[in-house]
Amino acid sequence: MIGSNYTLQPLDVIQVTVFKEPDLEQQVRVSQDGSINLPLIGKVHVAGMTVNDANVLITDLYNRDYLVNPQISMILISYTESRAYVHGQVNRPGPVIIPPEETMTLSQVISAAGSTTRLASDRIQLTRTDKNGKKTVMYFDFSDIMEDPEANDIIVRDGDTIFIDERII
Repeated sequence: MIGSNYTLQPLDVIQVTVFKEPDLEQQVRVSQDGSINLPLIGKVHVAGMTVNDANVLITDLYNRDYLVNPQISMILISYTESRAYVHGQVNRPGPVIIPPEETMTLSQVISAAGSTTRLASDRIQLTRTDKNGKKTVMYFDFSDIMEDPEANDIIVRDGDTIFIDERII
């Protein structure tokens, strides 16, 4: 179950209920710019906030000018799935869903893609695109990650692309 510490992001759907004010009840999708539009208070930026923090903000906004001691509840109806994409020498190439409120490492994502094939190289290429569209390419040695407890098993982010090349025989 996704809790109140889930961080809202664009395309999430939330239900906002105001106790004893059925006209203010709304089911809204967080827009691409990170905002929602609610009756009376209008546009509110909630992306990047936890469900609990957004609930406190909306309660405060209604309390300022419109309602006396409003009782607001906010429930996450559906969340935007985070995905990493795995290509190359894995048994199940394609998208791997990263569960909400969890992190996955490079080795965990490769495992979720069915692990590497017998033809896989130990070299892993991870391509990450930042919010400004700038791509960063990083390389890792899979055998180091699996065998060395001190090796850097990087946290995979939404939209990362992982490529495992075929080993040269």
